[in-house]
Amino acid sequence: MAEWFVGPIMEKIVDTCSDYLEEQVGWQTGMKKELESLRENHPKIQAVVFAANKAQISDQNPALNKWIWQLRNAIDEADDVLDEFEYMKHKEQLTKNTEETKKRKVTSFLFESARKILRIGERGLQRDPNLNLKRLEEAVQKLDKVSADVTTFLHLLDSAKQEHKEQEVDFYKTRETGSLPKNDLIGRGKDKESVLQWLKKPSNEHRGTDFYRNISLLSIVGHGGMGKTTLLQHIYEDEMTKEFECKMWVCVSNTFDVKRVIADMLESLKKKKPDLDSLDALQGKLKKVVMSKRFLLVLDDVWEEEEWDKSKWENVLAPLVSGGFGSKILVSSRTDSIALIFAKVIKKKKEIVKLDGLEEDECLQLLNSHAFAGVENPNDYENLGVITQDIVKKLLGSPLAAKVIGGILNDDLDERHWRTVLESNLLD
Repeated sequence: MAEWFVGPIMEKIVDTCSDYLEEQVGWQTGMKKELESLRENHPKIQAVVFAANKAQISDQNPALNKWIWQLRNAIDEADDVLDEFEYMKHKEQLTKNTEETKKRKVTSFLFESARKILRIGERGLQRDPNLNLKRLEEAVQKLDKVSADVTTFLHLLDSAKQEHKEQEVDFYKTRETGSLPKNDLIGRGKDKESVLQWLKKPSNEHRGTDFYRNISLLSIVGHGGMGKTTLLQHIYEDEMTKEFECKMWVCVSNTFDVKRVIADMLESLKKKKPDLDSLDALQGKLKKVVMSKRFLLVLDDVWEEEEWDKSKWENVLAPLVSGGFGSKILVSSRTDSIALIFAKVIKKKKEIVKLDGLEEDECLQLLNSHAFAGVENPNDYENLGVITQDIVKKLLGSPLAAKVIGGILNDDLDERHWRTVLESNLLD
């Protein structure tokens, strides 16, 4: 992978060389200009190389692949000269100390810098400080020249982002959520109670002649993995919802289509796919089924389209106006903007329940429930319980991360395996 050398090593070259420039007050050099240019291009280079690795666009772009190798060679060369320069500085400092102190420091330095010294030995060390500074300047100038070509490849970032977006869309096209919960609800008890209280209360809106006068709307908003679907599943299956005459669960996801959403509503009610094709027929059937009935509709995982067409959702919701007073719609989405759009469609005040990360103790409970799933007596594994306390600090309160990592831990109840998970980049 190419990204390893771009970040820390290039940053080290720029920062260390800048420090040397400040020390060499009388040294006339153009390196300052090159260093400023490198510092400016550094984030662009990181972005291009990162995209090249993630999207594998370098495989289809020989010019980019060639530039990356030129960049790598230039960085390696500058880093090598810098190693020599640092070695010389250490050596000069060591000669000022006593022989005994010198031996200890040389031994320690050689041990810690074996790779650098082996490289230096192969080339032969330049002992003239001015010559070393000159070589460092030339190496930096070469690196700057190669780095300047990054502008040629910046346009590839757009294609990499588009590819990533398409991959994400493809994933969610295959994603489908059902109404049945798969796990206990941990850490969302207060949120569930809040939504249940909202479901119980009658609408305070003046009924009048408003088109959507019988319907109330509440949006569940939170980042991916915050447990929106799990919360809705537990609400949908709660005893309290049996008070509704009709219940519908629809996973909207990123494949929003008016006729499909209405057909899914009918299928959720009738437990079979409707044998209808036209929008008018589907709307008419749904209107008839919910007529004067108090319904609960869950629209799970609604995404924001690049060009939001308000009329599409008006077509979806129009048949529901025939429902009975006190009907409720629950929408889950990742952004507040979705909640605002729905509120505008049915001409009601925006109401939101925002899901943030779990508290650490709640996240730990969720992590342990998956990590020790199927374990007869988790107390027998106190040493592993200590590790999960360290792991949970890295999960940032994410329920999804707790479930995934818990499953990985559950694969092998060996302390070495759990510590390997702890020391890995868990959220990458």
